[in-house]
Amino acid sequence: MSRAVGNIAEDKACKFLQKRGFEIIDRNFYSKFGEIDIVAVKNRVLHFIEVKSGKNFEPIYAITPKKMDKIIKTVNYYLLKKRIDFDYCIDALIIKKNSIELVENITIL
Repeated sequence: MSRAVGNIAEDKACKFLQKRGFEIIDRNFYSKFGEIDIVAVKNRVLHFIEVKSGKNFEPIYAITPKKMDKIIKTVNYYLLKKRIDFDYCIDALIIKKNSIELVENITIL
């Protein structure tokens, strides 16, 4: 996916989240481990959100165990760098042609 398409998906994701009471506090946080698309807070819980979109496949399957490992390392770095001691979870926001779905607290076994 191109960066431009990714930005459009992330803009949609932010609007979706804000309508549901999330406060966006960071976007596109990069580290040597990877990237966090959106960092948001709701009800005193920090949400690290991976945005995935797709037309001809199920976007959730793009979050592989390897990708999840990178996300977790980046989350830990973010918390350390920002000196945050907060409850948090890792979420996926899935954008398809006619729908947006937030999958909270994702894990890969």
